[in-house]
Amino acid sequence: MMEPIELARKVGESMFAADAASRETMGMELVSCEPGRAVLRMTVREKHLNGHKICHGGFIFTLADSTFAFACNSHNRITVAAGCSIEFLKPGQLGDVLTCEGREQVLQGRHGIYDMKVSNQRGEVVAMFRGKSAAVQGNVIPEAT
Repeated sequence: MMEPIELARKVGESMFAADAASRETMGMELVSCEPGRAVLRMTVREKHLNGHKICHGGFIFTLADSTFAFACNSHNRITVAAGCSIEFLKPGQLGDVLTCEGREQVLQGRHGIYDMKVSNQRGEVVAMFRGKSAAVQGNVIPEAT
């Protein structure tokens, strides 16, 4: 049986390899995936800017949502979002490096609550996201016995 931290790392690597939206469309990087925790990063590029020349909120949301997915699947149970909310606190600017850290707050039965904090390279909080997860049948990767 794999240690939880090793299992979470392998789950993260497997999911990221299959996640064309996060990798290719968004340009995200998986920094870490641990039990109940994940960190993703992306640089705000020209294609991420809205009509006000700031990072479109949908892209910040997607960074947080992707981080949420890695954090809640880190236990190797296939898990999906059951609901979420986001609070935008500061605009993302062209060239900003946004890092999202997600942490499990509660995991009971099939449901979990996770908080994501999106910060820029200066440590300023850009957004806070809370997600509720629901585990469904199956594992992300085959369990080694």
